[in-house]
Formats: sequence, structure tokens, C-alpha cells
Amino acid sequence: MGGMFGRTKKKAGPRTVTLIGKPGCHLCDDAREVVRAVCAETGVVWEEKDILQDEELHGAYWEQIPVVLVDGEQHTFWKVDAGRLRRALEG
Repeated sequence: MGGMFGRTKKKAGPRTVTLIGKPGCHLCDDAREVVRAVCAETGVVWEEKDILQDEELHGAYWEQIPVVLVDGEQHTFWKVDAGRLRRALEG
């Protein structure tokens, strides 16, 4: 991907942040608060997916949760840094 548009393709269209976690996960709870706050500041839509309800996500990310995706691409896992996420969404 990337192609001739390089980094500019990320600015086109609405951004989406996806938090992948599971119930009862304290790291997921912490990540949710960071994602919620940064997305509120930046006006970016976010969603949450339960890894226990999705076999494909479970296979891909089980050992890394919580995982944060930005526009479907992995941004980070375990601990979410608010500043880094904000820069990814604004850049």
C-alpha cells in the first residue's frame, strides 16, 4: 500500500480508532480512558471490539491486548500513550 500518495492518504476521509480488549482487563480499562479522551479532543470516531467474540482478532492479538488500531493498522499494544496517539491522529 502507500503507493504514490505516501503519507497523505491518511488525511483523506474520517479516521477510526479501534480498541481491542476483553472484559475484566485492567489494562484495557486504562487504554479505553486514553482512547476516549484523545478521540474526544481530536473529534475522531472510536470503537471497541471484544477479542473473545472474534476468532480472527483473538488469533492475531491475544498476547498483546489491549491493542489499538488506527484506520485498521496496529498503532500500539499494552499501554497507550496519549501524546503518541494524538500525533498519529493529527498527522
